Amino acid sequence: MNNRRDFFARCGMGFGTLALANLCRAADPSVASSRTHFPGRAEHVIHIFLNGGMSQVDTFDPKPELTKRAGQMLPFDNLQTERKTGVALPSPFTFQQHGESGIPISDLFPNLARCADELAVVRSMYAELPSHEMTLMLMNTGDMRLVRPSMGSWLTWGMGTENENLPGFVALCPGGLPVGGAGNWRSAFLPGAYQGTLIDTSKTDPTQLISNIRNSRITTEEQAEQFSLLQQLNAQHAMKHAEESHVEARIRSFELAYRMQSEAIDAFDLSKEPEHIIKMYGEGPQNRQLLIARRLVERGVRFVQTWHGNMQPWDSHSNIKDEHRKVANECDQGLGALITDLKQRGLLDKTLILCTGEFGRTPSVEMNQNGGGASQGRDHNHWGFSLWMAGGGVRKGTIYGATDEFGFKAVENPMSIHDLHATMLHLLGLDHQRLTYRYAGRDFRLTDVHGRVIHDLIG
Repeated sequence: MNNRRDFFARCGMGFGTLALANLCRAADPSVASSRTHFPGRAEHVIHIFLNGGMSQVDTFDPKPELTKRAGQMLPFDNLQTERKTGVALPSPFTFQQHGESGIPISDLFPNLARCADELAVVRSMYAELPSHEMTLMLMNTGDMRLVRPSMGSWLTWGMGTENENLPGFVALCPGGLPVGGAGNWRSAFLPGAYQGTLIDTSKTDPTQLISNIRNSRITTEEQAEQFSLLQQLNAQHAMKHAEESHVEARIRSFELAYRMQSEAIDAFDLSKEPEHIIKMYGEGPQNRQLLIARRLVERGVRFVQTWHGNMQPWDSHSNIKDEHRKVANECDQGLGALITDLKQRGLLDKTLILCTGEFGRTPSVEMNQNGGGASQGRDHNHWGFSLWMAGGGVRKGTIYGATDEFGFKAVENPMSIHDLHATMLHLLGLDHQRLTYRYAGRDFRLTDVHGRVIHDLIG
């Protein structure tokens, strides 16, 4: 049988719900085993998004020259960013080398610093524009302007999922939507089944994390009968609209929603974790959702994206010292715990962790548009910024690339977001040039016509 429509056309309509669900899963290509181009090191991805723009010179890229030139103009014209910038602003945080690798990490991340030897820090990332909306789209979809599938959708489409009772791609965000909303985890022209499923992790009751996960009005047996009837009607409807992909996507969503009732609540129920694990991750929605991310990849979810919060929490325009300290305190314990926990469970080697914002921040103070009103904050900076990776086959305890002596622009081994995507896909066993989908008369890929694998980051 070639596809779902063949399946519906050929099977009978009178068998029970359990048999129907099992046959649907067998016919569903999204639950097939891994279909990679070559053996990959990683099988899952946890993308930790510190949305708003983490400052590289205050976290992973120390610049003593900023302290020497505090209050002075930099010895070149400040690069064009979203707002005017002025004199050099030294980091208010203290850096120290950690682990045998000696990777410098600021005191914003004391728990993460204990895992320094597991990290691959990239200091030479760059993007195209200092705009949240456009650079978020670039980081997530490989394109700043046009509707394109997100990397989580590409990955689940290319590799499939290991657990038919849970979505293959889950986006965790406490308290609302980030800038760009659902566009950050869209499937675009890929089948709708590969779009990310949003979970609001500000809620702690697992039955409230996912709307309508439990039916309070009818029994399980009655719901099973309803579902069986619904599938029969869906099958008839699908045969009448055989060329409309959104119909198939809607049917899959009903199937997944039904199956999720057997496993989703368990996956999100942190009360089933031992007390010492809960304490290791710490309190607060950011730390909790990192524990949820571990539970999801443990159950076969292919791609989990954790957002720090709604809008852009790391967007520290006015007071870098207090604002970055606050948001770092909200996630540092969980970041260190996630790496430690995955490692002790034997999951780190096959789980690629990526931690990034959409861009970095300027080494100089932000000013108003008239050139006055200097703050103690930093503007957006797409010219050079940092991120880190761990697990999944990355080279441990390494630093790749460099910015200039002030941390403004990538000057050594500049690495684009397309390069990042190509490298991530390679670690997962996917050739970014071969992972294509034909749409509107051309073959599309996550990296468009760009991207190169950075082999220096692969262990």
